[in-house]
Amino acid sequence: MMGGLENCFLFFPSHTGFHLSGTVTEPAMQSEPETVCNVAISFDRCKITSVTCSCGNKDIFYCAHVVALSLYRIRKPDQVKLHLPISETLFQMNRDQLQKFVQYLITVHHTEVLPTAQKLADEILSQNSEINQVHGAPDPTAGASIDDENCWHLDEEQVQEQVKLFLSQGGYHGSGKQLNLLFAKVREMLKMRDSNGARMLTLITEQFMADPRLSLWRQQGTTMTDKYRQLWDELGALWMCIVLNPHCKLEQKSSWLKQLKKWNSVDVCPWEDGNHGNELPNLTNALPQGANANQDSSNRPHRTVFTRAIEACDLHWQDSHLQHIISSDLYTNYCYHDDTENLLFDSQGWPLWHEHVPTACARVDALRSHGYPREALRLAIAIVNTLRRQQQKQLEMFRAQKKDLLHRGVISITNLEGWVGHPLDPIGTLFGSLMEACRVDDDRYLQLFQFQYLFYQHLPAHKFLEEGDSYLTLAVEVALIGLGQQRIMPDGLYAQEKVCRNEEQLISKLQEIELDDTLVKIFRKQAVFLIEGGPYSGLGEVIHRESVPMHTFAKYLFTSLLPHDAELAYKTALRAMRLLVLESTAPSGDLSRPHHIASVVPNRYPRWFTLSHIESQQCELASTMLTAAKGDVRRLETVLESIQKNIHSSSHIFKLAQDAFKIATLMDSLPDITLLKVSLELGLQVMRMTLSTLNWRRREMVRWLVTCATEVGVYALDSIMQNWFTLFTPTEATSIVATTVMSNSTIVRLHLDCHQQEKLAGSARTLALQCAMKDPQNCALSALTLCEKDHIAFETAYQIVLDAATAGMSYSQLFTIARYMEHRGYPMRAYKLATLAMTHLNLSYNQDTHPAINDVLWACALSHSLGKNELAAIIPLVVKSVKCATVLSDILRRCTLTTPGMVGLHGRRNSGKLMSLDKAPLRQLLDATIGAYINTTHSRLTHISPRHYSEFIEFLSKARETFLMAHDGHIQFTQFIDNLKQIYKGKKKLMMLVRERFG
Repeated sequence: MMGGLENCFLFFPSHTGFHLSGTVTEPAMQSEPETVCNVAISFDRCKITSVTCSCGNKDIFYCAHVVALSLYRIRKPDQVKLHLPISETLFQMNRDQLQKFVQYLITVHHTEVLPTAQKLADEILSQNSEINQVHGAPDPTAGASIDDENCWHLDEEQVQEQVKLFLSQGGYHGSGKQLNLLFAKVREMLKMRDSNGARMLTLITEQFMADPRLSLWRQQGTTMTDKYRQLWDELGALWMCIVLNPHCKLEQKSSWLKQLKKWNSVDVCPWEDGNHGNELPNLTNALPQGANANQDSSNRPHRTVFTRAIEACDLHWQDSHLQHIISSDLYTNYCYHDDTENLLFDSQGWPLWHEHVPTACARVDALRSHGYPREALRLAIAIVNTLRRQQQKQLEMFRAQKKDLLHRGVISITNLEGWVGHPLDPIGTLFGSLMEACRVDDDRYLQLFQFQYLFYQHLPAHKFLEEGDSYLTLAVEVALIGLGQQRIMPDGLYAQEKVCRNEEQLISKLQEIELDDTLVKIFRKQAVFLIEGGPYSGLGEVIHRESVPMHTFAKYLFTSLLPHDAELAYKTALRAMRLLVLESTAPSGDLSRPHHIASVVPNRYPRWFTLSHIESQQCELASTMLTAAKGDVRRLETVLESIQKNIHSSSHIFKLAQDAFKIATLMDSLPDITLLKVSLELGLQVMRMTLSTLNWRRREMVRWLVTCATEVGVYALDSIMQNWFTLFTPTEATSIVATTVMSNSTIVRLHLDCHQQEKLAGSARTLALQCAMKDPQNCALSALTLCEKDHIAFETAYQIVLDAATAGMSYSQLFTIARYMEHRGYPMRAYKLATLAMTHLNLSYNQDTHPAINDVLWACALSHSLGKNELAAIIPLVVKSVKCATVLSDILRRCTLTTPGMVGLHGRRNSGKLMSLDKAPLRQLLDATIGAYINTTHSRLTHISPRHYSEFIEFLSKARETFLMAHDGHIQFTQFIDNLKQIYKGKKKLMMLVRERFG
């Protein structure tokens, strides 16, 4: 390290008394010139108490030059000339030397010190001056008195500036990371028992409280970001650690309490749960100590991030039992009487600590934070022993009362605050303390416990541990106890997300530990406890409907136990599958007794903000079980029943169906038929669930189900078609299900013989006819297509269409079916349907681009090709339905070009004459067309603008062509034009254009 420093800096140090000064030269770099810095460092009792450096760099931490000079003095003391304090040196000088010393000092620094020197000289020469009333003189190099306060130098202004800067960046540019580093620095200071820790945290907190965004968010009613909330959480936790310092002075604690209360009373002070309006009793101070218990905070309507630290100011460390626990490994008592709740010792003679668990764990955190790892570990072990004893007692009590409780349907919950996701993170604290004790990478523990061990290895039994126990087994067990605790879902998005986040963090730490036989025993023991544990367990037989679900934890338990005890693994996972908050019939619980939660509003689950995450975790648990159960018929059936009973989201059941299908049809082996059937069952459930609700994935789901049924076999396809009405809409059943089943690809895929094909086709035709009856508008065409190869079924489908045509079917649906009929070689049936379609159609004068125009032209052409009678029958329908002149003239022109029935049904040419325009039915069509042109002309002239004049003249030219088709058309058109000139003579320019073209 020093080698590196020597490459960077040149040192010219001087050490006088308690003062180190020196010139640090930073050699020139490619882009930077050489810099010379004057550094001065004062120190006292192994602490640097002040620093100055001419580099001007401002930061919370010492600049590189101060660090370099300090390290140089530590590492190379022989190369630093050591001087006595300056007062000692001056004492050794005679008068001439002293005068020379002062004059040289003034000469070297005359511009800086001359005014001060002159002022001091005047005061010393004055008999009555204040300076002459005091014996001796100050010596900055001589150090402080033994009674004086001493602490490391901390640039308070810089701390404030840096925090303010990081906060102003709003979480960007890594500012959150920088603030976390500052918090870590505070923890490091506390561990070193550096009094600056509290000072630095005070400075940080003041800047946090001054953040202008707080009042802005409060005004707007918006919440702060998650990362910013987590910084406030850490701030609150650090204050808890500071006020719980076991060796702090009362006046210090009093000063902190005053400051905390001041921050706590500010309107914008953030609330602990990140929510607005959480009301809870005082829980932190659950073990009253002393008469002066602080009552102010307990009456507050909500908790701020400082409330717990304020309450913790009432806690003390004077309890003799507590002192014995933390100070000795040998504190035991074997006189055990199991007749009281709060025993000081358990049956093994080891000490117990009965205190509100989060509070007790906050003590452990405080001990660790203030550099008392042995004491923290001893208390942690006592707490875990207490929790284990309580768990055993609760189990025994529940077993004794179980029949009565279940008979009366009593569902109680004892934990208002869960330990996982708790603001004080009690389980995380215990787990961390115990894991820290069995890590090889911390030399301090080798010194403390004198053990030789490997990373995460089981340490030999501590005095307070059962045989076979180790710090590692205790850490794992307390994590399992905490994760399995039944607890109510807290209010508010932030608090709920925190529960999920802490649970996942704790599980990920557990996953780093390799399970050996000893740990598997712990898992087995805890799984049994949790399953049989009554109201204290989230996996108990009966739980409160608003308990935090156990899906994430159970998935971890399942995968951990599966290789060692499959029966217990499945039992645990299946128990955890429930999600009572979504069950309409779930009991709300026994809320009559004290300590049980206050009455809750029924169906409050919309306030479960993390519900979608919870449901996805439930789905993950089910998927894990399905994967593990492949090949085991009994287990697959059990898992299927659990999914069908407990999962309420169709999209998650669909995902599970797809998962099961993938697992069942892996390429490297034959399909697992049981798992395929599970997949199909889940698919069928999805169909039933989404049949009457809108679901944007519905079409995908239906297609997938047919694929799945095809894999299962022909009987599955037949079954879904026979029961189509419980699974599909008529449109889905005909257009997707039956069509896919009858496709060549399905027949080839299933290797069907003729008999099987015919049976499947029969089911498809029955389905088609049922669907056509139920929804003819959308299913008639599909039904006809599916029934093509069976004459009776086809006739039935056609009759259904005819029956529906007069009532519910639109002209577009009828035209589509009519065209299909013509295409299949049924022109008369097509004609019949076309005439029915015409009766539903209405084309007004200006709809010359209507989508039905092609259908009308096709219907007229079809009628024309069938013969004069058919054409005569359809023209009155056309005249009645179509008022658009251009469409009518188009039909008229086509009808005059060929003879009706010119191409017969068998392709023979019929002899016949062109139809006369003077006789029916074409006379009626001609009159209607002329009439349409007249009406359209008047309609257009009502609102015509000059830019449409030329287009209008062209329209009149087309009208003239139609007029001239009549024998007296010339006269009619002339009269028509004369009428226009008379009626619209005000439109002079337009009438001039009419005269120019038409006379």
